[in-house]
Amino acid sequence: MASTLVNNTVVKFSGHEHLRNRIVLSLLSGKPIRIDKIRSDDKDPGLRDYEVSLLRLLETICNGMVIEISYTGTSILIKPGIINGGQVTHECPASRSVGYFLEPVLMLAPFAKKPLNLTLTGVTTDDKDLSVDLLRTVTLPHLQLFGISEGVELKIKKRGAPPLGGGEVQFSCPIVRNLKIINFVETGKIKRIRGIASPGFALTLLSESTTSAIHCAEAVSQPGATPEDVALVAARSLLSEVRGGGCVDQKHQCLVMLMMVLGTEDVGRCRIGPLSERSIQFMRDIRDVFGTTFKVVPADPSDSASKELLISCYGIGYVNSNRSVA
Repeated sequence: MASTLVNNTVVKFSGHEHLRNRIVLSLLSGKPIRIDKIRSDDKDPGLRDYEVSLLRLLETICNGMVIEISYTGTSILIKPGIINGGQVTHECPASRSVGYFLEPVLMLAPFAKKPLNLTLTGVTTDDKDLSVDLLRTVTLPHLQLFGISEGVELKIKKRGAPPLGGGEVQFSCPIVRNLKIINFVETGKIKRIRGIASPGFALTLLSESTTSAIHCAEAVSQPGATPEDVALVAARSLLSEVRGGGCVDQKHQCLVMLMMVLGTEDVGRCRIGPLSERSIQFMRDIRDVFGTTFKVVPADPSDSASKELLISCYGIGYVNSNRSVA
């Protein structure tokens, strides 16, 4: 749950559901945040091992970041520091895949003091987070929309499946001074569908349109499932994403919205499908941290059956001050 307010410059949140996005907003805005009631009613209250591991990773990437965790682990206070970048190696717990850790890092890395070269070890594909294949083939191209392209790379050195892990990936990202604004409103026609099958019966599918709009879906084998079962689930999931429409699928709405807010001082627009619950909450958190709101209107008001939306916002003109210090 998310009850948010601002008190004495500390932005307060409640609950564990959107922890990663809120930490990202804190580090980019320079505003400290406090998150309370982290599974306070659970029989095993407080932070999980993967959440603590993420905090340690971000603490390594950032200089001067202060993290205070309560005795019970149900409350944390984060005072952001400088996003430093550099050479970093981190071992991820087997409870979550490396995608859980890469998603927030992708949002922060372009604004570091130095280019980031990150090596992560652990599970590379599971049924909870974005796989490394999806991050490489779909997420990284979304960064290119905002002018982050040359030097962005995700190398899959070894694959690792749960419960043992053992995989290894290397993520490299250059630094930028500011971001381009986008006007991505034409979905185009689908021209290509590709798939990547990985050991352990996992399948990643993606469709690409004539305007470079990408939709994606994944499926991971469950006990007793055949490869054909996995393919059927993935194919149906991709069709559902394509049916939703838009230039950006639900898995990447938050990334695109954040980059739109940080863009140059102009109006950015993007056509998307139905907003996910995560995206709706992220809009609220952006408002509380940056003071920026989105305008959301039907993309085609004349078509009552269409689920597509047109979102727009005025960029804050975010400048990577860490880079200018370097």
